[in-house]
Amino acid sequence: MAHKFNPGNKRKLDDQWRRQNLPPKPTLEKLGLNSDDTLADVGCGIGYFTIPAAEVIKSPNKVFALDTSEEMLAEVEKRADDAGISNIVLIKTEEYGLKLPDQAVSFVLLVNVLHEIDNQEGFLGEVYRILKTDGKIALIDWEKKATEMGPPLDHRISSQDAQGLLQTASFELLKEMSFAETFYGLVAIKK
Repeated sequence: MAHKFNPGNKRKLDDQWRRQNLPPKPTLEKLGLNSDDTLADVGCGIGYFTIPAAEVIKSPNKVFALDTSEEMLAEVEKRADDAGISNIVLIKTEEYGLKLPDQAVSFVLLVNVLHEIDNQEGFLGEVYRILKTDGKIALIDWEKKATEMGPPLDHRISSQDAQGLLQTASFELLKEMSFAETFYGLVAIKK
């Protein structure tokens, strides 16, 4: 059984440590998000990346905030309202059913999500389905090494294993990066 984030700890999703080690706008820029993208932030949590992405992406393009938790989506809605942002669409999903049409988005963002999924191949197949041809998937997850924060070490997925999963799901790796020696990032394209 994969390690699942407890929504009761949502304050950890936007704290000083995270802002220092994974600042939202610079991280999105490093991953290659563009103003003309349509984004699915899968496992969006409190909207830590959703809100800044909606500021980058220009209307009429949308940012789809997808999460299995009503509590998290309510927080995204509150933060979007507070920021005066109107191009976010909230969608309560199932783990293996993202509730978007085929080829609906040009960019999928997965931040600290993959290690929470039991059937990673099935999940990435669903991501592949919602992504347009030549669309990008950007994945950030915890390095597979002991750290003070984060999921247990045995629940983490190494960058190499994540790359293998992407390849199995028919994605082509474009670039690999590191964030504060705590997280790795992968950007791949759907061909």
